[in-house]
Amino acid sequence: MKNFVLMLGLLTLMISCKEEGKNEEKVAEIPVQEVKIARFDQKFFGGKAEDLPQLKAEFPYLFPKDNEDAVWIEKMRDPFQLKLYEEVQKKYPNTNKLEDGLENLFRHIKLYYPEFKEPKVITLVSDDLETKALYAGDLLFIPLSLYLGADNYLYEGLPKYQVKQFVPEQILPDVVTSFSEDKIAPPQDRTLLSLMVYFGKELYMQDVLLPDATDAVKIGYTPENIEWANANEEEMWRYFIENKLLYDTDPKLPGRFINPAPFSKFYLSLDNESPGRIGRWLGWQIVRSYMQNNKDVPLQQMLAMDAKTLFENSKYKPKK
Repeated sequence: MKNFVLMLGLLTLMISCKEEGKNEEKVAEIPVQEVKIARFDQKFFGGKAEDLPQLKAEFPYLFPKDNEDAVWIEKMRDPFQLKLYEEVQKKYPNTNKLEDGLENLFRHIKLYYPEFKEPKVITLVSDDLETKALYAGDLLFIPLSLYLGADNYLYEGLPKYQVKQFVPEQILPDVVTSFSEDKIAPPQDRTLLSLMVYFGKELYMQDVLLPDATDAVKIGYTPENIEWANANEEEMWRYFIENKLLYDTDPKLPGRFINPAPFSKFYLSLDNESPGRIGRWLGWQIVRSYMQNNKDVPLQQMLAMDAKTLFENSKYKPKK
């Protein structure tokens, strides 16, 4: 019996790899415009006050009309902004690697969304920690100052669980997250399951659009976090079921299992070892299981599906 299960698992893996190979062949043939990033960060902080009219003409969407020039001149000279800019130039003297990565990402997007038009990509310097890569239809904004590396001295004093995502590898996953926002049906109720599946869909978009990325990069975990989640999947799932959390609407649950945090809160000894947002990771496994067991369902149909229907048809079972 064990040999049969092993053979079945290997067969499933082989079929999955073959399907992925076919997709990658299709992706390679999809034409995209060459990505040439507009370095607003360099033009703004490397410029002078007299350059403002030209900058406003080139990037009108970055200059709210109710702000006077004095606001922008002050920002050009702000010591902290200049430190951020200096660190950005050290980390990103050029953006060749990022441009290549974006071109590959855009090809994958076009495989599933043929109508997709490549946006103009603009890099910025920003101290807004809540707004990372932002896809806005015709435009894609990337604040390079939020991807300097977790050990950059400018991040000292910030929570470690937040800083570990301020790395170059996180740029493309953040672009996918922003792109996916209007592609995924919002939660239809306040149950924990709805939130888990919503963010599980978001992470599944990473699977299809960034197939070469590791799970750790996709979710912003360390490799050790992923190892812990895999090793404790069954125990976590048992906890959720025994405590009837899936259809619970307790407003404290998102803070315990969904929202960014240093660790998840089971109120057990394993808490300190667990990564934050573990509910998203479990939702990801549910969505993966659904797509594995419902191969005839198109991506867009799954993204529009309500959480209860998806879960009940996922045949999800935690790994032992």
